[in-house]
Amino acid sequence: MKEKKSEKEEIVIRLKNISKIYEMGDEVKVRAVDGLSMTIKRGEFIAIMGPSGSGKSTCMNMVGSLDIPTYGTIYLDEEDISQFAESELAQMRGKKIGFIFQSFNLVPNLTTKGNVMLPMIFQGRSREEREAKAEELLTKVDLGDRMDHYPNQLSGGQRQRVAIARSLANDPEVILADEPTGNLDTNTGKMVLEFLDKLNSEGKTVIMVTHDAELARKHADVVYWLRDGKLEKVTHRKQKRKEQNKKRGK
Repeated sequence: MKEKKSEKEEIVIRLKNISKIYEMGDEVKVRAVDGLSMTIKRGEFIAIMGPSGSGKSTCMNMVGSLDIPTYGTIYLDEEDISQFAESELAQMRGKKIGFIFQSFNLVPNLTTKGNVMLPMIFQGRSREEREAKAEELLTKVDLGDRMDHYPNQLSGGQRQRVAIARSLANDPEVILADEPTGNLDTNTGKMVLEFLDKLNSEGKTVIMVTHDAELARKHADVVYWLRDGKLEKVTHRKQKRKEQNKKRGK
């Protein structure tokens, strides 16, 4: 019989009262995130939702250790990463977190395969391993016939799928997606979200930043709604369905 995991083992990321303050000049300070706490369990699909300037991208950058909080604590696998040195953060990012950006962030002079291989270089994997893994991942995102193409030879949707493949290169626990459909048309964006849903169904924890409430409601298990750097509310998919059924008289 499979043992049930403890509550601590179920938690992959925990933010405890984090704030981020940017100094913009003499005595001018901007509090981008203000006293935010959240708990993210393994295998959840999380959406961080809010209008422009709500602090959602700043929050995701701190979750992904691209930035550190001014105050508060961030735990990844119950380890306090808010006190890590930059070299430790870089190592941890490479192993445990995969990033998908709105602007794709592909290296223009590398092929699709070269872009997917890139993160594996920093983990010391052999060229043979890198090539085999890149080919496997590009096939997984239906780009097996585009391995030798360069980013400027691909459509927006294809570039984002390369970015998804690259995010999986080191088999991370967590996928962070910052407005992953922002530069895509509706149909292509839908396809990209289907890939994220599939990854989530395979056990990956997915954290998506979006300003699109419909996307957040449709795909996320839990939605954190931010406004002016503060947590405004939290909604759960099960709770939402119950509310919808109640309105329908079910």
